Amino acid sequence: MSGEEPQREVPVDHHERAGDSASDAVQAGPDGSPRSVGGLGKVLESDDFNLADAVGGWRGFAEAAAPGVVFVIAYLIDGSMRVPVIAAVITMLILVAMRLVQRSSIQQALSGAVGVGIGAVWAWRTGEPSDYFAGGLLLNAAYLVGLLISMAVRWPVVGIVAGLLRGEGTGWRDNKREMKAMQIATALLTAMFALRLAVQVPLYLADQVAALGTARLVMGVPLFALTLWAVWLVVQSARPASETPDPPQPTR
Repeated sequence: MSGEEPQREVPVDHHERAGDSASDAVQAGPDGSPRSVGGLGKVLESDDFNLADAVGGWRGFAEAAAPGVVFVIAYLIDGSMRVPVIAAVITMLILVAMRLVQRSSIQQALSGAVGVGIGAVWAWRTGEPSDYFAGGLLLNAAYLVGLLISMAVRWPVVGIVAGLLRGEGTGWRDNKREMKAMQIATALLTAMFALRLAVQVPLYLADQVAALGTARLVMGVPLFALTLWAVWLVVQSARPASETPDPPQPTR
């Protein structure tokens, strides 16, 4: 017999993989829209719903909300266009600088900086404070149209993402139950974007900057997280019984 002890398998905690912490994940943008498949992807590939994975943790939530909050507060105090825009940009630069100093991933902050920058440039050129939020409204409209098209052609976005992440490819399309679930889950995302536009566009057209900023905050990351939870429930309910994780066995 060899004197070497057999190697034991060390369980891997998937929530602690390098570069995969909730705070460093690319999740939701300043208006709560997914910057990539980050939040949606992490939710769909997991057997347990994790709020931190969905929204990027408390730090991700703060980075998404801070520029908009500062913009509204500065607007209420100053009443002009330039001061709120400058304040929002400075806030985002501080958030990026903090990540650089701490040597943590700047993906989240930089992605937010792009959204803030577009809104700031738009408002600066038009001279209208409400145009700071115009880019977010257009982005929500684009997501809404894209999701509707995917459902109409029977290639719902949620199904595509789930199939890729779980290694199922397009097999879910051959299962009526799974296909229906993916359509419903995609419809939930569609409803979220439609609800945002239904509430925020009238406020934008009425030039209600403070109300628009508040609505964007409330209907941003919090609504996005709630919608992802509902999407996860629908997708999980349609998974074949063989894929359902076994309950933990008692240790002897």
